[in-house]
Amino acid sequence: MNPLLLRPLRPPHGRPSRRRRRGPETGSPLRRATVPVPTKVASTDAVFLVLRRMRAPLIALVVVFTISTAGLTFIPGRDDAGNVYRMTAFDAFYFMSYTATTIGFGEVPYPFTVAQRLWVTGSIFASVTCWAYSIGALFALLQDQAFDDAMKTQRFRRKVRRIREPFFLVAGYGQAGRAVARGLDARGRRVVVIDIDERRLDQLATDQLTVDVPGVEGDARNPALLGLAGLGNRYCEGVLALTSNQEANLAVVMAVHLLRPDLPAHARAESRDAAADLLAFEPEAVINPYDDYGLFLVLALKHPALSRLVTWLMATPGTELPELREGLTDGTWVVSADDRFGREVAADLEAAGLDVHLVDPAHGHPDVRHAAGIVAGSEQDGANLSLAAHARLTHPDVYIAVRQHSDTNAALLDAFEPDSVFIPTELVAKEALGQITVPMAWSFITHAMHQDDAWGREMTDLLVDRCGTRSPASHAVALTRREAPAVARWLTHAELTVGELLRDCDDRSRPIRAVPIVLRRGDDVVFTPPEDTALRPDDVLVLAGRFGAFDALYETLYNDSAVEYVATGREVPNTWVFRTLARRRRARRAARVTRPR
Repeated sequence: MNPLLLRPLRPPHGRPSRRRRRGPETGSPLRRATVPVPTKVASTDAVFLVLRRMRAPLIALVVVFTISTAGLTFIPGRDDAGNVYRMTAFDAFYFMSYTATTIGFGEVPYPFTVAQRLWVTGSIFASVTCWAYSIGALFALLQDQAFDDAMKTQRFRRKVRRIREPFFLVAGYGQAGRAVARGLDARGRRVVVIDIDERRLDQLATDQLTVDVPGVEGDARNPALLGLAGLGNRYCEGVLALTSNQEANLAVVMAVHLLRPDLPAHARAESRDAAADLLAFEPEAVINPYDDYGLFLVLALKHPALSRLVTWLMATPGTELPELREGLTDGTWVVSADDRFGREVAADLEAAGLDVHLVDPAHGHPDVRHAAGIVAGSEQDGANLSLAAHARLTHPDVYIAVRQHSDTNAALLDAFEPDSVFIPTELVAKEALGQITVPMAWSFITHAMHQDDAWGREMTDLLVDRCGTRSPASHAVALTRREAPAVARWLTHAELTVGELLRDCDDRSRPIRAVPIVLRRGDDVVFTPPEDTALRPDDVLVLAGRFGAFDALYETLYNDSAVEYVATGREVPNTWVFRTLARRRRARRAARVTRPR
């Protein structure tokens, strides 16, 4: 993980932020009327297809059975005494039922006459022919692609309807979509997937997800398909448009904004024009990795300590603290790229006051003997790795940033170990997961991006001292009666500070391995709140720390005696019986003190 995989919110005096707050009460000039979310997709009724394709065979069977049964009732037979006997309609139908299906129980209720046997012989040939025709038509129907699609769609519809917990709708199951789905699944969140490529959906069964993820093949630009996937479902809590098709992403955001304006939408964009089109429909966030690549590279050059902190915080929990690289602004920078990506990176570096040489990879390996760094950013992974290898052989200390397209080459880049790797799909996945899982933790990343190097060093030292050198995880704690009942009860009659809450419930002289990074109180947000800050009911506290620290905190959140111990130092019995005896003992002591001598 590296700072090139992040996108900050723009500072107040820079380009405008892409985040837009929306809620069900927020009006929009684009929305004129409330309409139901469509769910009717063409050719989704399997029963209709069966009836339409099997109509002729079924009619033929009905006609043959009817004529055969009627003939048996009209042809006279003989009973055991030689009397004339005519079969009832039920007896005739019963006989044809097992004869036409080649079961054959014999002649009932009496042996047939020659005329009856002649009629039955013709009926058997006619019914067998109809059965063969019907079975052939049925097998043809089962192999028909339209019927198979209809069955898959109906199974998908049933799976979505059975979901009874919040879920996210992900449009696009490429590299970014798979990473987001795996991340949400690891956090216990449900996902529904749409993708136009059936081969990608087949990977849902091999990705070893903890729950069954419903997936449907189709074009996400169809609002009815979005409705079928749960856009109108009350359990849907957000939509992510992560396809590689900008028109599809725009269509998804348009559908969410116009049909479900209360839902947040996160969209992927690969150009500034595409991002501008998306912003017209007020998505929660637009993730444009190519637009911000150079800005994060500049952050690593101008504010290396701050860049290291952000890189570390956004890495997978457990990642070792990266090495601090300084002095990267001394010298020229070489950007080897053959598309708009190279032009944007070069423009950002030049805007930061650096000397930049933009070269075409087709012209061969550039001269980096006196360069401070090189960006290998062509559209071919092999060419980028070749550029990076030549640069390292020519100048071993040069800073190397490599652009990676396909995750199939991840092992090669890991072995080469460049200073940073820019993976657009990973950037999209990281930001999307950060914003939808612990959005307040992402707001701390945004806050950190606007600080200076001194703040970055101080925050890094604090986190390392409390949590160690491996990147911490983030966790939000709501001090409500539902999520922290013991703390909520304590705050109704006594005070509790941030530092006291984060003390070890076994030894209050030790803090747990977590650092408070955000405190939200109503609409007010405080970053890195001091430990002497008094907490109030319904506060939300975001922590960065080890997973074990969060487990230890649960004892304080749910145990009244643990809250009293970390707040006052008094060790209170845990069981109801001993707490009752302790209260009575304190009451007797108080009575003796107040009794007159």
